[in-house]
Amino acid sequence: MWRALRAGFLLFVLLVVATQAWIERFSTTRWQHTVYVGAFPVSADASRVTADYLAQLHQGKIAEVSDFVKTEASRYGVGVDEPIELHLYPPLALPPPALDSGAGVLTRIVWSLRLRYYRHRMLAAVSPRPQIAMFLLYHDPALAPSLPHSAGLQRGLTAVVHLFASRSQEAQNRIVMAHELLHTFGATDKYDLATGLPQYPDGFADPQLSPRYPQQLAEIMAVKTPLSATEARMPDNLADERVGAVTAREIGWIRH
Repeated sequence: MWRALRAGFLLFVLLVVATQAWIERFSTTRWQHTVYVGAFPVSADASRVTADYLAQLHQGKIAEVSDFVKTEASRYGVGVDEPIELHLYPPLALPPPALDSGAGVLTRIVWSLRLRYYRHRMLAAVSPRPQIAMFLLYHDPALAPSLPHSAGLQRGLTAVVHLFASRSQEAQNRIVMAHELLHTFGATDKYDLATGLPQYPDGFADPQLSPRYPQQLAEIMAVKTPLSATEARMPDNLADERVGAVTAREIGWIRH
């Protein structure tokens, strides 16, 4: 009897959590009100370079991300004056749980649960509490010439974003932030996982361009600008990125 009651209670709790998560995801893609996004910087290493970089980080370093979302949303007729409000919080002492690049399905599920718990703990200590949390993990470029894969999760309304602790990389850092942020709204990647090249036509900012190459702009969920069938380059800044029609439909900017 007791075991049945306990199992029933656990199922009820899971149902409540799942319902609440669905409501939160639904509300973030209706675009009827401003969505509040928290950016939480954290050091990914013990480098003094990273610590010094975090000490000088300020709101202006990430403001271009919200400006990009606002401009692109306006192109699609989104009626909210400020689609998102991106707020930079003080650096965190503890990084989010790490995910190995070769992790299997079960390991990823466990990591996702650990990340949700981490998110809950971090957000419980701040006010105002954002709807979406972006954990910005900064790396010393001398220690990490290449970065681990970032992740943006719509189900958890959370992004883990790996960035360089370098002023020279800030413009491209903002591209990565915008890309992972749109994942939390339901956008999917539009590049080939094996080659990193944008997929045609969804990963092209202007798929109707003739001749097709070189493209002048990049689709944000493909990240890079296609130059030929075998070449693409990272744009200099977010001004060279666009939200394509397929991405706009995925995140709720197009509803027909």
